[in-house]
Amino acid sequence: MSSIDLPTPARVLAIGAHPDDVEFGCGGTIAKWAKAGAEVELLVLTDGSKGTWDPDADARALVRQRATEQASAAAMLGAVRTEHLGAVDGELTETDAARAFICEAIRRVQPTVVVGHDPWKRYRLHPDHRHAGFLTVDALVDARDPQFCPDVDLAPHRPAHLLLFEADEPDHVERIDATIDTKIDALLCHRSQWRSTLGIDPGGDVTREIEAFRGRIHTTAVADAALAGAVLGEAFKLVDEI
Repeated sequence: MSSIDLPTPARVLAIGAHPDDVEFGCGGTIAKWAKAGAEVELLVLTDGSKGTWDPDADARALVRQRATEQASAAAMLGAVRTEHLGAVDGELTETDAARAFICEAIRRVQPTVVVGHDPWKRYRLHPDHRHAGFLTVDALVDARDPQFCPDVDLAPHRPAHLLLFEADEPDHVERIDATIDTKIDALLCHRSQWRSTLGIDPGGDVTREIEAFRGRIHTTAVADAALAGAVLGEAFKLVDEI
């Protein structure tokens, strides 16, 4: 059986490849922690410019829209700040500059818990998710050791825990019984993704399709929670040896 529920952390840094990835991966957990008094910050690594099925979409307009949607979703979850690396969607790579950007965020925020993508998930197709995961774990090492990233003029910081969502081998569950609706409402802030990611056709029966989406999120939460004998949860790989 998986472990369950870390103590409420003082500070949290959640890192996603795209706008909406944090909400999908750990939205209920960070909403729970923020409600309990944790200071939560988000880091979004790409601009979301390719997050549409419309081949004629204006990429610059989509970037602006997705940033606005992310701000609304972050506020819904209780996050106090969101930073954007701004890499082009689909073109995120594991550069020294990107690692330094994340290292700086970890040293500045001094999170008790870092949350991000599991880069070791087998058969992961989207390169941004894979690269975001490796950037997160690599930058965590950079942030903890004083000889790494010497140009980041902040004191080293070693988080107590790393939680990886979409995990290949989940072994930890955070209960989200009281915050699953907040997670769903935050996801619904991403209107540009309704059709492509949430399965909601804005031109169809929106009320019915939103309820179907809520049902899918509940089904996933039930399956995740079952790993620890809980009711509703989000599942992670927990790394404590940092």
